[in-house]
Amino acid sequence: QVQLVDSGGGLVQAGGSLRLSCAASGRTLHLYVMGWFRQAPGKEREFVAANSRSGGTDYADSVKGRFTISRDNARNTVYLQMNNLKPEDTAVYYCAAVFAYSSSISRTSASYRDWGQGTQVTVSS
Repeated sequence: QVQLVDSGGGLVQAGGSLRLSCAASGRTLHLYVMGWFRQAPGKEREFVAANSRSGGTDYADSVKGRFTISRDNARNTVYLQMNNLKPEDTAVYYCAAVFAYSSSISRTSASYRDWGQGTQVTVSS
C-alpha cells in the first residue's frame, strides 16, 4: 500500500494556473500507474489524467491541451500542471495509485487502490 498526500489546490481566476502535487510514501512510484481524478459538488468522481509506469499519458477530453501530468520518481511525487483554468474545473482533486503489471492506463476510479485526501481547486469567473 502507498500513502498519498495531495496539495497545491487553491482559488484562482479563470485563465490562471495551478500545480497540484501528490507525494507518496511507503512504496516507490515507478512501478505504479498514477492518476488524477476530480469530483465537483453533486457530481460523480471523474477521470482527469493518468501516467503509466512507462511514461505514457492519458487525458480526459475536457482537459487535453491544458493539463499535464508528470512524475518525479526520485522525489516519489506526481504533479498535475493545470493551465488556462475554467470555472468548470472547480472540484476536489484526488491523486490515485495502483500497482502496474503492464503499461496500460485505466480511466476507472475502481481500478485504483490507493487515494490521496483531496485538494480543493476553485476557479472564479
